[in-house]
Amino acid sequence: MLASITSFLSGFLFYYPVFMSWLWMCGAIYYRFHWENEGGKDFRKLTPLTEYPFVSLLVPCHNEGANVHDTIHSLLNQNWPDFEVIAINDCSTDNTGELLDQLMADNPRLRVIHLAKNQGKAMALRTAALLAQSDYLICMDGDALLDPNATHWMMNNLLNSTRVGAVTGNPRIRNRTTLLGKIQVGEFTSIIGMIKRAQRIYGRVFTVSGVVVAFRRTALQSIGYWNTDMITEDIDISWRLQLHHWDIRYEPKALCWILMPETLHGIWKQRLRWAQGGAEVAIRHSSDLFTWRRRRMWPIFLEYGLSVIWSYLVFFTLILWFLGKFIDIPLAPPALLPGWYGVILGAACLIQFTVSVFIDSRYE
Repeated sequence: MLASITSFLSGFLFYYPVFMSWLWMCGAIYYRFHWENEGGKDFRKLTPLTEYPFVSLLVPCHNEGANVHDTIHSLLNQNWPDFEVIAINDCSTDNTGELLDQLMADNPRLRVIHLAKNQGKAMALRTAALLAQSDYLICMDGDALLDPNATHWMMNNLLNSTRVGAVTGNPRIRNRTTLLGKIQVGEFTSIIGMIKRAQRIYGRVFTVSGVVVAFRRTALQSIGYWNTDMITEDIDISWRLQLHHWDIRYEPKALCWILMPETLHGIWKQRLRWAQGGAEVAIRHSSDLFTWRRRRMWPIFLEYGLSVIWSYLVFFTLILWFLGKFIDIPLAPPALLPGWYGVILGAACLIQFTVSVFIDSRYE
């Protein structure tokens, strides 16, 4: 019995990441040639749209004095005929408010909202959405730079189908001066972008990228806008939109250049927040999933649940392996990657990285 349990756990620890790697690669390759191949070499050439409606670009800002000037100018320089920019100063304690007021005086398209109390990104977005004049809302982070054509590409998805409630863009890392920054470039290319493409193939995505995402106002109204009691508002709103049968699209041509933590402490805090946010959303909405009408969310929930189980098993395996060096533990593995497991996992990793570079390098 003990040997069977050990064999099963070892098999799951090995086969799960290999299976998911190939699933993501196959999905991403299909997505690349089915949806990203338009235009050939001139893939970023703007395609004419049937209409060009008024758009509201929302950017919550809290202590973004060092970045807000560049962020606002990237929004004002969008290749879109008719839009407004709404900046929300979420009770900043630096000079963000003053800089925004100066920018507003020189740019009639910019409106600034000053909140008297810091209430977080979700409340800032709710406030701006209620004051926005458009039926289409593009949301940004206060330290990001939006590509001039990003609005066009996200609106292209929203206008193509009335069932599309949100379009998530393609964040690209711009601070690459440190080793951690460069590692995250590879992570965003070989993991995050690839997963979003694959998830788009089977109909649902785990989350939009909160740093750059476009929404249809009627979709937001149908679910009551953003919840203010969730640590990751982007994951929560993604699940609620899809549970209410709205589609979410991934648009890799909608580029947005973002800043990422460049210290181990900063990365730990960020990833801990992401993990907590995913768990909160999965726990809150798990009871709403198990109906036939919401079956398209089952693959996302299954993938998330198995990933969490696998992560904990890896953690306990490391502990058992370490303790097994000093005491006799029946379940302790003799090696972390016995036999050819390590070679196969390494090969899958290299193939996945190669495929991701082939798909994503055009956006660098």
